[in-house]
Amino acid sequence: MSVTIRKGKKEDCKAALELIHELAVYEKAADQVEISLEELEADGFGMNAIYDLLVAEKDGKIIGIALYYMKYSTWKGKCIYLEDLIVTEQERGVGAGKMLFEELIKIAADLNVGRMEWQVLDWNEPAIGFYKKYDAELDGEWFNAKFRREQLQEIAKKLG
Repeated sequence: MSVTIRKGKKEDCKAALELIHELAVYEKAADQVEISLEELEADGFGMNAIYDLLVAEKDGKIIGIALYYMKYSTWKGKCIYLEDLIVTEQERGVGAGKMLFEELIKIAADLNVGRMEWQVLDWNEPAIGFYKKYDAELDGEWFNAKFRREQLQEIAKKLG
């Protein structure tokens, strides 16, 4: 019944995608997930992999993931960005999230990155409380900015 953490494999992508969909439902954005299993596999385990994956297993079943990647800061150099830390709802509280997060902290320290970053929704009090236990800086100074796929296509057409 113990939880183990390991590096993710291509075969884990199906379970990871299920967790991604579960997170989207929790965040009230179930219709926002566009990625396919094939894209997730190629982007993490193909020739030009752009993310890494940690998985939490309990009794041979994946109950959580930490999906992360390297980014670059002009001020700090190489950094790790934690895109998502997800533990399935029925397994929250068994320590899997803590184990995933702490394993990623160790990876970041071993790589001697300038920062480890992530986002948390302002209404997600359980997650905010979790990160505060680590004395994480919760930055209210910066705005998130983005273009969605459709916007990018439209703007690019206008730009020629």
